[in-house]
Amino acid sequence: MKIMCTQENLKRAIGAVERAAGRQSALPVLANVLLETESGRLKLSATNLEIGIIARVGAKVEEEGSLTVPVKVLSQFVGNLPGTEVATLEETAQSLSISCGGYRVKIKGLPATDFPIIPAKKSTKSIELPAQAFRTALSRLLPCVATQETRLELTGVNFLFSEKELALAATDSFRLAEEIVPIETFLDEDMLSEIGAIGSLILPATTLMEVSRAISPTQKTLSMTLDENQVFFEMEGVEVISRLILGKFPDYRQIMPQEFSFSAILEKEVFLRSLKIASVFAAGEIAIDLAADEGTVRVEAVSSGVGEQQAEVPAKFLAGNGQLRVVFPPKSLLDGVGFMETPSIVFRGNTSGTPVALAMVDSDTPRSSFTYIMMPIQK
Repeated sequence: MKIMCTQENLKRAIGAVERAAGRQSALPVLANVLLETESGRLKLSATNLEIGIIARVGAKVEEEGSLTVPVKVLSQFVGNLPGTEVATLEETAQSLSISCGGYRVKIKGLPATDFPIIPAKKSTKSIELPAQAFRTALSRLLPCVATQETRLELTGVNFLFSEKELALAATDSFRLAEEIVPIETFLDEDMLSEIGAIGSLILPATTLMEVSRAISPTQKTLSMTLDENQVFFEMEGVEVISRLILGKFPDYRQIMPQEFSFSAILEKEVFLRSLKIASVFAAGEIAIDLAADEGTVRVEAVSSGVGEQQAEVPAKFLAGNGQLRVVFPPKSLLDGVGFMETPSIVFRGNTSGTPVALAMVDSDTPRSSFTYIMMPIQK
């Protein structure tokens, strides 16, 4: 193999695939990236057997071939090269020689035949998703995924398709987030039937983190293909391949309240500031008092070691009579309010022991595209 490509393109491709490389000492080749020529381009592949990432860059191919080399060594070398130079990569005696400007290295590799096969998609039916809306949704959902693997189905994001939209949901049992993303090309009955035959679609959070990273700021759409128990995402020059999580996601819509006896609109930044101050004094919990008759929301925190704090936040009540007090872990509140992107948000609840919902607001009307549900601490 002998190819030439720009340092900038090679660095970008290595950056896209290197996080998929495995660290299992029992399989040293998983710490390597597979370099191979393909149709006049350089193809880079990495996998940890759970997720695979493939990136392709334009290159001048003088000699076809393939080889694997440690991705960490390759990344550190290429990342420190001058950005305007052209790199020449040549396979010599199971090593990769790279020359770029005045720099030359020789990296020991392993045969390409030792590298595991990354599944290739067989289905030609793909779903087109709006790239930026999908990435924004993932930025709000992934923090809500469970980190403990005692319930494997909660370590991923649930995908629920309908003809015109995709409902994404994540929960760690204490909070739940759902975002509705429109589908670029409406799904027909055959496609919905095919998805239904696969069953519950739960994608690992680690896979979706890589998908989110691979979406460029200017990318308009991305392609998603389902094939048996595998999912394939295609972005601009990058493919992410992963297994689905086997299991059944909780029927979360059953626990999402449809009506609320208290509903208060708050200025997001004012409410968020009061929560940040309260978190300094919070001993694991922050109390929210919705005083409908007074038109305010009180934020309170007490710590026996630090002291206590109370703040009043002006509110416009759309519903409510009397007072409602609910208590939450600080992180649940701070994350939820931080996810909102509108100047005003709505805080809705029923009782001190039932789920509370946060949503964005446009002209005093809550948006239905994103909902954040929190379970209060039982007192």
